[in-house]
Amino acid sequence: MTVMIEVERLSKQFRLHQQGEMILPVLTDINLSVHRSECVVLDGASGSGKSTLLRALYGNYLASSGAIWVTHQGARVDLCSAHSQLQLAIRRETIGYVSQFLRVIPRVATIDVVSQPLIDRGVAPEQARQKAGELLQQLHIAERLWTLPPGTFSGGEQQRVNIARGLIADYPILLLDEPTASLDRANAEVVVGLIDAARSRGSAIIGIFHDHLCRDAIADRLFTVKAQAQA
Repeated sequence: MTVMIEVERLSKQFRLHQQGEMILPVLTDINLSVHRSECVVLDGASGSGKSTLLRALYGNYLASSGAIWVTHQGARVDLCSAHSQLQLAIRRETIGYVSQFLRVIPRVATIDVVSQPLIDRGVAPEQARQKAGELLQQLHIAERLWTLPPGTFSGGEQQRVNIARGLIADYPILLLDEPTASLDRANAEVVVGLIDAARSRGSAIIGIFHDHLCRDAIADRLFTVKAQAQA
């Protein structure tokens, strides 16, 4: 099986400038490999660094040390040392990310928010919007809402838009930060089905699921992230 993402001795510290330059260790010596068609769920207590690890894997947080090897267009690339343009290409083509929060440009229609990742990959706008509409229907977002900006939606509706945007492209790697948070059971089951379909297509998936029913339905294995002792 192809290793799609491999974490080697990854550590992350934060320097707290307003607290006397105190160093706060969050992740220390993390080692993890995830293969094609595998879903690994991050486990651990609240505050142990699970979301920090996901953000580091996406490149939002710069690692303090270690390496994050990503299989990108057939090549093995260290995300930690890749230049900014290559990091952007990896995000566009290889790594999809669903966070807990929807961040979009105000006044942009929902259908355009969801279709944008495909358009960025060179897909024709009409084709991209058609795929976006299919996903929004699956996630029970009424068609009358598609031309409205998602900032006007409820929290659950915004999360479903976020999921549609994150899953619209066939990313080889998917990072999921509590994708079923704030969803009712019926919509959570739809999301689990979409994630399972991505795994069946070959995506390597790393996620955080506090909903144990969803976690147990999708996880091939758990990876425990341990909280760091504070000095």
